[in-house]
Amino acid sequence: MIYLTKLAYFFWKLIMSTNNFRVLKLQHMSNLTITDNGFLRQFEATVDNQLCKIEYSAQERKIFLTKLIIPQEVNSKSFRDQFIVAVLDEIQERNLRVVPTCPEVALFLRKNRRYKEMLPVGIRI
Repeated sequence: MIYLTKLAYFFWKLIMSTNNFRVLKLQHMSNLTITDNGFLRQFEATVDNQLCKIEYSAQERKIFLTKLIIPQEVNSKSFRDQFIVAVLDEIQERNLRVVPTCPEVALFLRKNRRYKEMLPVGIRI
């Protein structure tokens, strides 16, 4: 909880020093809503009227994350990580295994051990 308070203070200080309003919107995206568009096979989130998505392919008890698309207007490392976490949490609730074929998602899984248990047996990143 203390970490969250320090993070909020950091964003407030950054906003006050640079007048960067996009950062203010990133601060309030902790309640990011992810929808699964099964017809287009993609997880979607709308931020600042921009559609962010991770395309996937489902097979048995595995889901292949194939492409991450985030518009330039909302693209930042903190948002990208938050979006990937939200999608992985959604997949984890469904008890599916993840095979990342997208470089950004593979890099995220490599850095975050918490989600490595979601990889199928025999897949190493």
